[in-house]
Amino acid sequence: MMNPQSSLNRRQFVGTLAAAAAAGRLANAGVLAVPDAGPEIRETEHFWYRGAPEGPYLDSQRDHKAFGFDDARIYLSEDNGRTWAHDAAFPDAANITFSCLLENGNILFATRERLFLSTDDLETHRELVVKDRDGGDYRPHAARDPDQPGWYFHPLDGVHTWEIDGREMLVWGNYCNVLGGPVPVNIYYSTDGGETVKLAYSFGRNPHFQEEGTSPESFLGNPDNPVICRHVHGVTYNPADRAFYACTGDIDRGHGNECHWLRGVYDAPADRWDWTVLVSVDANSRYKSGGINFVDGQLYWAADANGPKRPDEAYDRGIFRCDPADLADPSKHTRLFDAEFEMGNMIIQDGVILAGHCAPASTFKTGIAFSPDLGRTWVEYDLAEFGPRSPARFQPKNSDGWFRMDLRKGWIERAEVLFIKPKPGKAS
Repeated sequence: MMNPQSSLNRRQFVGTLAAAAAAGRLANAGVLAVPDAGPEIRETEHFWYRGAPEGPYLDSQRDHKAFGFDDARIYLSEDNGRTWAHDAAFPDAANITFSCLLENGNILFATRERLFLSTDDLETHRELVVKDRDGGDYRPHAARDPDQPGWYFHPLDGVHTWEIDGREMLVWGNYCNVLGGPVPVNIYYSTDGGETVKLAYSFGRNPHFQEEGTSPESFLGNPDNPVICRHVHGVTYNPADRAFYACTGDIDRGHGNECHWLRGVYDAPADRWDWTVLVSVDANSRYKSGGINFVDGQLYWAADANGPKRPDEAYDRGIFRCDPADLADPSKHTRLFDAEFEMGNMIIQDGVILAGHCAPASTFKTGIAFSPDLGRTWVEYDLAEFGPRSPARFQPKNSDGWFRMDLRKGWIERAEVLFIKPKPGKAS
């Protein structure tokens, strides 16, 4: 390992709780009661953690607000999910795959193939039609199986808005072609608080992810773009060079590499994008990655390299840092954490780094890698009481100081929500 590093495996963690309980010290080592009959708070040396309160699935948060849903309604909280001050009927709520709370108070949310906007705290909502690069309507394809329309708007990352020149910009890509049916792969954007959503980039037609029996001339995707992928892992803005960086997955299935890094520059006066492909590789690479973050002009990312490799070959994975200009040159990368398991989701805030294990590839049940000091030291924890779960959609701390993330069954199916709050003095 390049940095001093310790780990607490599942057996050690459970044993610590059991020993503490036997000694009558459970309040200090394990479980604390949450005020107002909320979920119990547990702790490690470095952070507190808890599940979501009972009630709506808490899908996204921002400052003191949270958006949630159940099988038939949508909800808005103004106190971090303690209570839900606003709600509305929404019959397709169980199929929500994306939501975002915007700075102006608007709420953008989506089911698998439909996008909606509320501008009045859920009193009303309306469906949006995405605009293509020529200003026309970009509509979902008519799926042969209506129960498999594809996930058009579902992201794997959890940060989608940035303040640019005094205006909030929303950008995200769809993590798709895993569940829900085949779908084209796109990057979307809005510069007007979600009132208008447009295509920033459309990937090409991947023959592997098409409806059975479809002829090539009817394949989903941009027929004029030779760059194909399975899905977008993440899109992030770097204020230092005023550019967006996107990474995709996954593997060469006989039609070309699906793992790419792209750099996109947005020309606001012209409402135009200029995208450049920086890297194209196969699956056993640090570039098969996610969790893109920028701190003080430096690029940080987490690699979930996998796929075919020689018996004597190691997986090129971990958590890395470099100058953005050096992304294509591995000799100029610093490996901050030499990860044993795939980790494709990560967030950095206030010097704290959180990254999650891909559960099907890990010996941990719910694995979290934690650094309190921007990658100088690390510890791994297994929050095994949640079962085999993959943390995804890491979102910044709310006004109470809690990070929020999805816990996914396997890798992608929605399960629970996890909150983590770093302890004072354990973060830089």
